[in-house]
Amino acid sequence: MMHYMKLGKTGILIPALTLGTWAMGGGDSWGDSDDRLCEKTIEKSLELGINYLDTAPAYGNGKSEEIVGRVIKRKREKFVLATKCGLVWGNHDEGSVHKSRDGVTIRRNLSEKSIRVQVEQSLSRLQTDYIDVLLTHWPAMEPFDTPIEETVFAFEQLKREGKIRCYGACNVNQREIEEYQKYGSPSIIQKRFSLLNRENEDLALYCNQNDITFQAYSPLERGLLTGNVKQESNVVGTAKESIPWFKIEKRMQVLAMLEELKDMCTAYQCTVGNLVLAWTMAYIPRMNVLCGARKPEQVLENSLCGSITLKEEDIRCIDSLARKLL
Repeated sequence: MMHYMKLGKTGILIPALTLGTWAMGGGDSWGDSDDRLCEKTIEKSLELGINYLDTAPAYGNGKSEEIVGRVIKRKREKFVLATKCGLVWGNHDEGSVHKSRDGVTIRRNLSEKSIRVQVEQSLSRLQTDYIDVLLTHWPAMEPFDTPIEETVFAFEQLKREGKIRCYGACNVNQREIEEYQKYGSPSIIQKRFSLLNRENEDLALYCNQNDITFQAYSPLERGLLTGNVKQESNVVGTAKESIPWFKIEKRMQVLAMLEELKDMCTAYQCTVGNLVLAWTMAYIPRMNVLCGARKPEQVLENSLCGSITLKEEDIRCIDSLARKLL
């Protein structure tokens, strides 16, 4: 049911829906996580044709990568693996302070020297000798403001050495993307985009025009747009607490909007979450959608969006309902 697309200008094929593993890291961001259930989720994802995995060292301070590594080592060639660099948390790591959580201080460092160390650590946790896609997690910032030219130089060197196959960036603006293009060839840009968050729409269109895959993260607003979150539901973890739509007054508005989609869900024989993911894929051509899960039933439900072809009038209707809240 899942359709595939080319990753940037590479010959790598990826499914339109990517499995995100941020929540598998648990901790302050997401609360307790069941490692074995997470492993089963990755295995189920592969069964469903969702073989593109997105992880990062900072997800649970290495925990997410370790979970992914335990699964992919048995069938590495079947997966397209993306991880990130640029966030470090060791006692002796240098860099600009990003945030503190889980008892450590996370710092940003995109220097060539640090990237090389980070990649070797990721390869060890992931139990592999190559990474398909390496992305910068967040841009560098003062006082350790590494030039993009240096970061791209490191990526190109890693490509020549066979450590990575291609690269991209997360959370960057258009000027920064143009810098990546000036010094190299980015294949993918990962930014927030959802029915309720359109601030990166122009950036997605720019990527489309330049044959760079735009990957939308948090398309379900960290679970709120699944329809499973109720007005009285407790919000667990800082990842959800940071989303304004989870605030009670805004949540009521979102739930009312989702209620208006129920008849459309009946017509398409799908859940609200399926409908929202299908809309996200259809809204901008070649949009890749990154959706997290840590239970097999969650990735199964998400995968069903691949079988939905929305009518143009329904795409416009969903868009119109959401824009009333923006």
